[in-house]
This record gives sequence, structure tokens and C-alpha cells, in this order.
Amino acid sequence: MNVADAYLLDQPRAPLSRAVFSSPHSGRRYPERFVREARLGRVELRASEDAFVDELFADAPFFGAPLLRAQAPRAYVDLNRAPEELDPAVVEGVRTTGLNPRIAAGLGVIPRVVAEGRAIYWGKISEAEAQERLAACHRPYHEALAGLMARARAAHGAALLFDCHSMPSDALRAAPRVKGRRPDVVLGDRFGASAAEWAMVRAQQAFEAAGFAVARNTPFAGGYITQRYGRPNQGWHAVQIEIDRALYLDEKRVQKGPGFEALRRALAPVVAALCDAATEAAPLAAE
Repeated sequence: MNVADAYLLDQPRAPLSRAVFSSPHSGRRYPERFVREARLGRVELRASEDAFVDELFADAPFFGAPLLRAQAPRAYVDLNRAPEELDPAVVEGVRTTGLNPRIAAGLGVIPRVVAEGRAIYWGKISEAEAQERLAACHRPYHEALAGLMARARAAHGAALLFDCHSMPSDALRAAPRVKGRRPDVVLGDRFGASAAEWAMVRAQQAFEAAGFAVARNTPFAGGYITQRYGRPNQGWHAVQIEIDRALYLDEKRVQKGPGFEALRRALAPVVAALCDAATEAAPLAAE
């Protein structure tokens, strides 16, 4: 892949909101060489994909917020990992620099496995190839995202990132129940580190008003993106959104399920409310 293929950016006609939407794991442009040389078939490679999440949040520009959408698939390069999180078990010449549970699990910036621990590669790739992927996909995406956050803050006094993901339905089996229901949505702010409390409250209210059961920080509290862009004391707030794939996806085939259109419609007023919450001046002016 080249830099031009790293992402798509859907801009509003006018940036009316402080909100920025990011979909780093919905990329589905698989390089043919990567697919040809992988141990897994194309559908298996897509098992870690947050499939079609970019389409679920496609209304963001209509409500005044940009939507940044990855093109590169997560199995190829994980945009929600730090660029230095290289796995010595999959990249030649890389040394272990300390205990990192993500790398140990095979989920570094160049993943070793997809869902259920299935190995992607027959052997290792060169460090040069790993660095090429980072230069072509990872760096441009984060340069674009940082630019969107900086522009939102400059124009409106603060920026609020909604980092959009989906979670395997199996991951919710042990999740704490919300009023007797398992959560449909998990919001993560790294336990208060990446966003002010008002941002989480407004996000939770937006989803609950649309009938979703919402949990906070369990089992997902946020990853590299919320950590990097969540700087509340500098006016950068970041909230991770995880949606249960069972609501909209045939997880085995990685195809849109019968609930996709209904979920997309249900999320439209949520996206509008998230943009409105980010635009309201009172909480931001108090910081």
C-alpha cells in the first residue's frame, strides 16, 4: 500500500462541532501480496476487523464533524498500537524491550495473530517491510488525526475524539450486566485519564436515550489512540466506543447481518447528540 491508500477523510461542509470521529479498524483494502502469502484465507484475515463500523458512523459529517476512516486492514497494520510496538516473533531483527501484554498476545502494531489466536504468517517479515507499512499506513493516519484534533481545538477551544470500534460478542460473556442486560456499547476513557467526566456522561446519555445498554471501561477501557489523543488538561478529550458485533454483523462470514440497517438508523441520532455534546460551550469553557 502507499500513502494515498492509508485513509479516507469525510469532511463536513462546515466544521460546526468540536467532535472528531475515527474508525481505525474498519479498513478492508487488503494488499494482494499480503493475502497471497498469509497462512489464512481472506475471510479469516478479516476476523479482527471492526467490519463496517465506518459505515455505522457515516452520518458524522452531516452533523458537522469529520470522520477519518482507515483503509489498511488491522491484520496488516494496527493503527491502535504505538509504532514501536513491534513483535520480535513476527518482525526480523526486533528485540524485546520489556514486557508488553499486547505484543505477548501477538497483537502488536504488526499483528502476529487474528481473532482466536490464529497465526497470520508462515514465518517472519523483514524489519524493512514492517517500517514500510508504518510509513505508508500508520504515520499518515495519525498525522491526519492529530491535524483534525488540532484544528478542532484551534477553532472551538477544545476537541473531542470519538474512536469507533466493534467488539466480538464473545467478549461480552463475562461483562458486568447493565440493569440485567449485557451491554450493547462500552465506552472507554481509560478510567478517567483520556476525557473529562462531562464527555463520558454526555456520550453515555446519547446512547442510552436511543435504547442502548451502556457500560464504562469494562471490558474495554481504550487503547493507544485514546491514550495518545486524550489530554484533557490541554483541551483534547478522547472516548473509545465499542459496539457489540452481534447487533449488526454475521461474525463468521464477516458480512452485514440482518440488524445492520436498523442499527445504522438507531445510531444516527446518537451521532447527532455526540456532535451536539461536543459543541456545547459550557463544560468546555469551565476547564
